[in-house]
Amino acid sequence: MGPLNGVRVVEFAGIGPGPMAAMLLADLGASMVRLDRPQAAETPAASGPLRHMAAGRPTLGVDLKAEEGVRTARELIAAADVVLEGFRPGVMERLGLGPDECLEANPRLVYARMTGWGQDGPLARRAGHDMNYISLNGALHGFGREGQAPLPPANIVGDFGGGAMFVVTGILSALVERQESGRGQVVDAAMVDGSAFLMSMAYEGRQHGWWGDERGTNILDTGAPWYDVYECADGRHVSVGCIEPQFYAAFLAGIGLADDADLPGQWDRARWPELRGRFAAVLRTRTRDEWAEALGDTDACVQPILSMGEAPDHPHVRARGSVVRDGEHVYPGPAPRFSRTPGAATRAPDFVEPDLAETLKEWGVRPPESR
Repeated sequence: MGPLNGVRVVEFAGIGPGPMAAMLLADLGASMVRLDRPQAAETPAASGPLRHMAAGRPTLGVDLKAEEGVRTARELIAAADVVLEGFRPGVMERLGLGPDECLEANPRLVYARMTGWGQDGPLARRAGHDMNYISLNGALHGFGREGQAPLPPANIVGDFGGGAMFVVTGILSALVERQESGRGQVVDAAMVDGSAFLMSMAYEGRQHGWWGDERGTNILDTGAPWYDVYECADGRHVSVGCIEPQFYAAFLAGIGLADDADLPGQWDRARWPELRGRFAAVLRTRTRDEWAEALGDTDACVQPILSMGEAPDHPHVRARGSVVRDGEHVYPGPAPRFSRTPGAATRAPDFVEPDLAETLKEWGVRPPESR
């Protein structure tokens, strides 16, 4: 049933972090109703290009520009624990569905707002996408090789890490606080804020002088030769992350350099280019999978870099269900894990999506067509 069994969530359909957050809440067992435009709701979520992001929760088509559609949304919100919306600031207020109106009707409501720039500030009403939000807080500047342009990390840092995960954290925190106060509140989650928070260690390191602004020169951004990726004999790659001395020693032993008296010291920054060259030359002598087999049972902190096509078949990934291959379907499993109330992957082909009519009945809301 999941640890959020009994929690009711109204999701206003959107893109990026909103659907990801809703997917996580659904995996954790929340009862969901997804509100979308009538024409979009007529197309099953399972048939769309982003079907996994919308799966597992019933969709109700409502025209929020019509009085009847707004009335339906208000009835659902009055019966809900959580509202999740990702419109630009002011849109929900213009629809008559802003937090003031909703909290007046449902004082226990957690009203979660997921945006790029936040509800206030000079850019609050401007458009943007993941890479724009992580451009202004120092995050994007730090991704990439020394001397090269910044490399956008897909939309994982802004949309999903700094967005979806933080709005879910806000929702869960507000639900816990509500147990004490009996009152709901507004959660203002912004990707520019969340991704900045993800940079906490780097900002602390910069303050104390052990992390610099120049990308690709720090110990965790490929600056250090023992925390980098290397090409192997077959053109594929391994990740090397042996920071601690005992792991570094295991790495040197595993690649045959433990007894090399001329090898530069691990922390001799001036000789890091030389050390990197030595590692690169050795690691190019075997294929990726040969290195994985040779070092896999050691603490050398070396792993093969797998593609999304390969990842589901790795023994550890398969054993954990981190990524599941079910026939032609490949999807990430639910996370995190719970000992008593496990969640369920709403993306699984055998997952039975809750019936919309039954969900509305449980919430005590009449379907629009019955009015």
